[in-house]
Amino acid sequence: MILGASEPSEPSEPSESSDVEQPEVRAAVGAVRGRREAGVAVFRGIPFAEAPVGALRFAAPRPVRGWDGVRPALAYGPPPPQGGALGMAELARGAVGDDWLTVNVWSPDPGPGAGLAVMVWIQGGAYTVGMSGLPEYDGARLARDGGVVVVTFNYRVGFEGFGLIEGAPANRGLLDQIAALTWVRDNIRAFGGDPDRVTVFGQSAGGGSVAALSAMPRAAGLFGRAVAQSVQGTFFTPELAADVAASCAAELGMRATMAELYEVEPELLAAAGDAVAAGITRWAGRWGRAAHGATPFAPVVDGDWLPATPWRALADGFGRDVPLLVGHTRDEQRLLTVLDGLLGEVTEDQAATALDVFGPERDAARRYRAGYPHASPEELYELVRSDRLFRMPSLHLAEARIAGGGRAHVYELTWSAPGMGGVLGACHGLDVPLVFGNLDRGQPALLFGGGPTAEAEALSAHMRAAWTAFAKDGDPGWPAYEPQSRTTRVFAAEPTIAVYPEEASRRIWAGEPMSALSMVAG
Repeated sequence: MILGASEPSEPSEPSESSDVEQPEVRAAVGAVRGRREAGVAVFRGIPFAEAPVGALRFAAPRPVRGWDGVRPALAYGPPPPQGGALGMAELARGAVGDDWLTVNVWSPDPGPGAGLAVMVWIQGGAYTVGMSGLPEYDGARLARDGGVVVVTFNYRVGFEGFGLIEGAPANRGLLDQIAALTWVRDNIRAFGGDPDRVTVFGQSAGGGSVAALSAMPRAAGLFGRAVAQSVQGTFFTPELAADVAASCAAELGMRATMAELYEVEPELLAAAGDAVAAGITRWAGRWGRAAHGATPFAPVVDGDWLPATPWRALADGFGRDVPLLVGHTRDEQRLLTVLDGLLGEVTEDQAATALDVFGPERDAARRYRAGYPHASPEELYELVRSDRLFRMPSLHLAEARIAGGGRAHVYELTWSAPGMGGVLGACHGLDVPLVFGNLDRGQPALLFGGGPTAEAEALSAHMRAAWTAFAKDGDPGWPAYEPQSRTTRVFAAEPTIAVYPEEASRRIWAGEPMSALSMVAG
């Protein structure tokens, strides 16, 4: 998840033009010229699909046409249209051009013979915001220290990427991700990567995307390993997605059809989504739990592109040969509580509502109060929302992979962020700077207070080593999770191996299906 608006990185112009400082790569689509930074070769803003505008508006991504000559790859491509959450729309407003679908590559050894493992990142942002050019996603340290090729990319978000429009394919944001992975398969060897050793990794909505891709037949074979961090467990049925899209279009006095929305400015569609999100509780009688958050977009289990939820597909054995590394933070909800202005303010009534809305279908309040007998209203509020939105979707994804005959490794991050006096704990999003090693840049730097400590740097090194080891050979450094032993890596100040720590929540949610959200009956 993006913690807040932070300026995209804009690399300075190189001071010299030697082959060393400006490496060139001849990929299948054409030649590109990058630059050397922090000990790796970096190539930014390479198109992987045609701009999804004009005749391609709301279409599945079309592979980019090749080019002659050498294309400069020195700056990030323009981000896709953004919702207003966390100031992202304002941040994107000055971007020039509509080549939203671009990739960025960091390589320690850019050449076709290097054969390095490849890690392809999918950023989060509640399927509503997100851009690959934020400084926290700079892949230099992960690539250099881990000896891997790191790829990041933009994909369509909000209504452009996930609004269900009559006459358009569903899940266009996921289709963009498949197109980016296809580009990696076809081009990454020229950058030093091995197309047969690709790991996809993502967090929050990016983790939900990894889960979705793991269940999509059209993504099969594009990656051999998957890392899902804080899996966002929200998926929609077509009926719910259509009703949400209709409400967004109605903000503009239109219907959610290609014919009516085709020429609407993307910024207006994003604003319509923001308007629905701002008053989303109005639809609680129709949308149920989907109306108790500010995220009106999610992957759609449409029966075609996404035939089933990831939990169902993996349990049925789909993609069982793709090992999974999956986990979550201990205090997932805490950051969201702070952003909502509720820290220290949660009432008994708010806790009871959260238990009713976000808890398991059966007897949620009693089960949580029995499982956590000493929890305060705020603790219950945060526990049930953490469990429903991130923790249990992550754990159940591991259990589904194992049930389907595959292998999964589970972790929990329990180290508390020292920023803001430590009130955020091991919050949602803390894992992102730790995995990338970017502890001093972008909005996530606020999590580390006055600057990263030696303890934070050491923990980051542990996590980077685990992620890159998994990408290289499928072993992150601890045993696979099993239903009996429940072996889990706990990333604390001193990482340990333990039985899955959130036993009370695991028991509460045992056997609960992770189903797509649907319209409220009646």
